[in-house]
Amino acid sequence: MKPCKPLLKSFAPIVDEQATTLVLGSMPGQASLDEQQYYAHPHNLFWKIPAAVLGQPVPDAYAERVAMLKRFKVALWDVLQHCERQGSLDSKIVAGTEQANDLLGLLSQYPNISTLCFNGQKAYQSFKRHLLKNNPAFFAAYELVILPSTSPANASIPKEVKFEQWQQQVWLNR
Repeated sequence: MKPCKPLLKSFAPIVDEQATTLVLGSMPGQASLDEQQYYAHPHNLFWKIPAAVLGQPVPDAYAERVAMLKRFKVALWDVLQHCERQGSLDSKIVAGTEQANDLLGLLSQYPNISTLCFNGQKAYQSFKRHLLKNNPAFFAAYELVILPSTSPANASIPKEVKFEQWQQQVWLNR
């Protein structure tokens, strides 16, 4: 009998009434799960990009990182509520174990959000499979933007390209 992989659970969303953009990952990586903080891996570029836009280092305190998000009117969540996965790679998510978060409920509660940005292809693929397919009319009102994953595992795209795309689509465009 094949051993069961651990069931991983995502975090609560970081969102407030001012948010206009929602960044969606797939599922937090192991470093994030261990720290109970979004994008906790030290080599993930996620927090480095808005800090660079502000011309400051990445804040050490997680609460300050969250405040930085809110300054840009950016909310943060994951497409998946839970799944089975060994390690941190999206490619290791076990098909058939994915359960989506209640994105429709969240977006209904925060009507200022008009743009959904996906942190990598897996986030967008999971969104299409679990949410968009059954609710195309609901999501027609949103701008959908697929961005390269900020994960250090996504080494095929140069860091400078990631920075440029994320800055233009998320941090400078709002």
